[in-house]
Amino acid sequence: MRSRSFDAIVNALLYEGYILYPYRSSSVKNHKRFTFGGLYPKAWSLACAGAEPWSMQTECLVRGASNTMVDVTIRFLHLIERVDEAVTWQEATEREVAASSIRLRDCVDRTEVVSFAFPAESVSAGPIVRRREAICGTVEVSVAQIGFEAFRVSVRIANLTPSADGADRESSLSALMRSLASTHTLLQLSGGAFESLLDPGEEMRDAAAGCTNIGTWPVLVGKPGDRDLMLSSPIILYDYPCIAAESPGDLFDGTEIDEILTLRILTLTDDEKRAMRAVDPRARALLERTERLDASELMRLHGVLRAHAADGLAAGDHVRLQPRGGRDIFDLALAGKAATIASVEQDLEGRLYYAVTVDDDPGKDLGVLGKPGHRFFFTPEEVERLS
Repeated sequence: MRSRSFDAIVNALLYEGYILYPYRSSSVKNHKRFTFGGLYPKAWSLACAGAEPWSMQTECLVRGASNTMVDVTIRFLHLIERVDEAVTWQEATEREVAASSIRLRDCVDRTEVVSFAFPAESVSAGPIVRRREAICGTVEVSVAQIGFEAFRVSVRIANLTPSADGADRESSLSALMRSLASTHTLLQLSGGAFESLLDPGEEMRDAAAGCTNIGTWPVLVGKPGDRDLMLSSPIILYDYPCIAAESPGDLFDGTEIDEILTLRILTLTDDEKRAMRAVDPRARALLERTERLDASELMRLHGVLRAHAADGLAAGDHVRLQPRGGRDIFDLALAGKAATIASVEQDLEGRLYYAVTVDDDPGKDLGVLGKPGHRFFFTPEEVERLS
């Protein structure tokens, strides 16, 4: 079942790139946004030699049985052009297409095609006119059995919206208004388990390497260890992504750093803030939320040290060192030594390491600022818990 945290992640990804700092419509880089996951009309894309994509494809692996069901949903933004006396701006409304709910074994070696269409609309309210172009497309879902109770699920999304004035004459902005912006694919299983493409099991490694993902990348979502939800996003993520608890909310600028953008917003001049408020309700709400942050909330954005744990070990636990050979002289000197875990660290690739102090090392207490003196780093496979 999709959780509130899952929906929060999807919503944050949908609006990445929606509006860029300095959050004013007059800024050149805000004249063409929605750079993540945009699918342009096929005719226009082909006329432009594929300069912009018109389709995307997700492939993922499922361990399942005869009763395994998979639900496929796509979400994207449908752009709305707002014209008033002060500004022309592209707003957006969220679209969701429940593409398919299929039993894996019933769909092996066949393709299920679901078409969708949303009509054009124009609404006037005084001097403000909002106009939305019609868009249409297809979602194709196919299943291939790759082993005993193992399947590959493929989802292909295509924008088949016709061009208004001929693909060769249509401007990029006009084509953008007929695009599926920020397209994401959501897959949910019942009675089965998705396989991670980042860290597949040994028997599924070749199948994972053979998956073809175009313009998007699927990852596991939910609580770590859950295998029933997968999100395929044009922004490459790790398995089980989450929103930092310290973040006060969406900043919209592509893959932003909260602290830097928050401080920059607070330094805007009064005229710049007025221009930001005039853009649309999302920009206005961002400014108001940022100005309400107190000192403690701002300090939380500066950075947080998180404690990591693996295999049940944590800071303070006693272990025996069993270093793998071939790295340096300390492998021989520290083999078999008793040690205490000082902290659990994680590098930029997500690998965990135990920082330990050796129990009989006279230099372990020579540290400063509360940190131990001599520390050594070992992987989880190189330590053994001592009772």
